[in-house]
Order: sequence, then C-alpha cells, then structure tokens
Amino acid sequence: MSARARFSALLLLAALCLPLFCIPGVAAPSSSPSVSAHSAVLLDADGGTVLYAKDADTRHPMASTTKVMTALVALEHMEPDTVISVAPEAVGVEGSSIYLVEGEELTLEQLLYALLLESANDAAVAIAVGVAGSVEAFAGLMNQKAAELGLTDTQFQNPHGLDAEGHYTTARELALIARAALQNELLLKMVSTRKTTIPHDGNDGVRLLVNHNKMLRLYEDAIGVKTGYTKKSGRCLVSAAERDGVRLIVVTLNAPDDWNDHAELLDYGFSLRESVTLCEPDGICIAVPVVGGAKSSVIVSNPEGLLRSLPKEHPEITSTVELPRFLYAPVETGETVGRVLFQCDLDRDGKAEVIGEAPLTVQYGAEQAEPPKKSFWQWLRSLFGF
Repeated sequence: MSARARFSALLLLAALCLPLFCIPGVAAPSSSPSVSAHSAVLLDADGGTVLYAKDADTRHPMASTTKVMTALVALEHMEPDTVISVAPEAVGVEGSSIYLVEGEELTLEQLLYALLLESANDAAVAIAVGVAGSVEAFAGLMNQKAAELGLTDTQFQNPHGLDAEGHYTTARELALIARAALQNELLLKMVSTRKTTIPHDGNDGVRLLVNHNKMLRLYEDAIGVKTGYTKKSGRCLVSAAERDGVRLIVVTLNAPDDWNDHAELLDYGFSLRESVTLCEPDGICIAVPVVGGAKSSVIVSNPEGLLRSLPKEHPEITSTVELPRFLYAPVETGETVGRVLFQCDLDRDGKAEVIGEAPLTVQYGAEQAEPPKKSFWQWLRSLFGF
C-alpha cells in the first residue's frame, strides 16, 4: 500500500472513531430543536432561565397574545366579582367576538373567560373601559405594568392586540409576561380551562366559551396559555406546561407550524430540567439560645418546603444557615429570625450562586423572665437606700 493510501485509510478510521471520542469533563451538547417561528423562546418558569432562544429580542406584533397582559392588569386593579356594564364602544369591535350588548352586565371574571378562551375583542374593550375608563387609559396601565416587570421592548396601544402602530413585544418579554400571569392562581385556572359558559345578556340563555388553544388537547402536560393571529403578526402562541414539578413557558411569534414548534420545544425543555427538593417542611430545626427568657432557648425551623427546577446532573447543592448567636426575650411564635441559603455552581466556574432561600421562624416563643423576688433585707435596703 502506498503512503498516500495508508494516510487516506488513517483519515477514514479517524472519522469513523470520532463520534466515540470524548474529551474528559466536556459533555456532548444536546441537539437544539429546529422551529418554524421567526422568533421563539423557551423559559423555565421557576427561575426564569432561558433554555432556548431564536431571535428572541426582535420586536414583533403579538396579536391576541396581548390579552395575557390585559388579564393580568385587570385583576391587579379590580376584584374578579366586580360587575361591569358593557360600554357602547365595546359593541361591534372587529375580529373575534362574543357579541356583547350595550348595557349588558357581566362580572370581570366572566369577561376574562371570554377574553382568554374565545379571544373576544369586545370583552377586551369592555374590560378596559370598565377598569380604567377608556382603552387609552387602560393601555397606559399595561405599559406601566410592563415597566414594573423590567420590559424595555414591549409597548401596548390597546387591550386586544389588533394591529396598531407602536404595539409590539419580543418573544423573551412575552414569556416574562406569561410567567407573571401564571403566578396568579385565577389566571392559571382560566387559561387551563377548555370550555365554560357565561350568561347571555341577562336572559336564561348562556354563551358557550371554547378555548382556542389546541395545546390543551395536543400536549398532555399543557396548562395554557394564549393564541393570537393577524395577517401582519402571523401565528403567535404562548404555551405553558408542567411536569413533575417543572413548569416551562414557550413563546413563538410568526410561526407557521406553531403547534409542532411548541411540542418540540417543551419536550426539549423537559429533557433538560428536573425539580429538586431543597428542603422539606420543618426539615431544618436549630436551637437558638435566648437571653432573659423564661426558657433558655427556642427551636427555629423552616415552616415550608422549597422546590427548585434545576438542570439534570447539576453540581452538588450546599446550604448556609444565617442566624444570630442568641435572641433577646421576648421572642414571638412565628417570628422570622434567620434564613437558609441554598447554593449551586450552575455555571461550573467555581462560583456558587444562590438558587433559593428558606426563612427560619420560631416554633414556640419565649416570654421575658420574671425578675427574681427580693428578700426582706433586699427590700429594706432598697427602701432606705443602703
């Protein structure tokens, strides 16, 4: 065999063996999904960690996914059982509608179900006017909330998402809005509801509301959130799913194949994360000395457990207890006197970051000790000052 032939054979052998070769300490990267969306993001809802991003910071119109913020803002400014009289400007709004009648009375909660399940634009205007007095004033509240969430590439002009100049967001920031919304238990219940009914103009009839979000039927662990579409925005979708304590949020903007995009991104996310118990309720119990108390010490513990979503095969988790060396009486039952910090080197750079903290509270308090009774001679001395 010639030298050139032997060299070619060695190259071929190296190519065949290359997939088996592994650099110690370096894990082979997981294959990232390929999605149809122009912009997309996959977010771990627990800590807000981004697990996948594609052009996630480009501004896009977001159509009816706007209504996630509409619902969040409405519930922060009005109780769900508040009755709203449908304003004339809410009647005949273009696009999706439940055909509200002027003067018809519905609770905010009923209008929110219409907003989030049927994507009713007339319900969006009824809510905006009922909460803030006008669409413009309500859009101001939406922008105020966006600022509170630290969003810099999101702006609202209306509560429904119909095309408007200066109405936009990004995949990343829309995911953060969804994360905030899902922390509201009523909103979580609403966006995970497949169908319900609300009254129809005060008569005996009802309106059947069916959720447009097919992910609730297509993906077993789906818990929401909202669809959207206009010709300008293309297909927009915010979804969330929860499995074994891990909650993920996916946002796609202008995605021709959004249902499959979301299923693939959710599967990818669940392959990367797991829920870890950092501590069980009352799993940490410590005695702390008490100065001047009816008893010499009190027991402090963590009243609640703590779970965190972390990468699979994460580094070792460490904990640090922060407590005073002693307490002064009186000490109240339930008083928070310290905390436990949980740390993990998620970046594997030698620097541990705090991944959670649990407050330490007093299980049973300690009253101040009664002063010792004086003897006759002590009383006599104090009386005459000697």
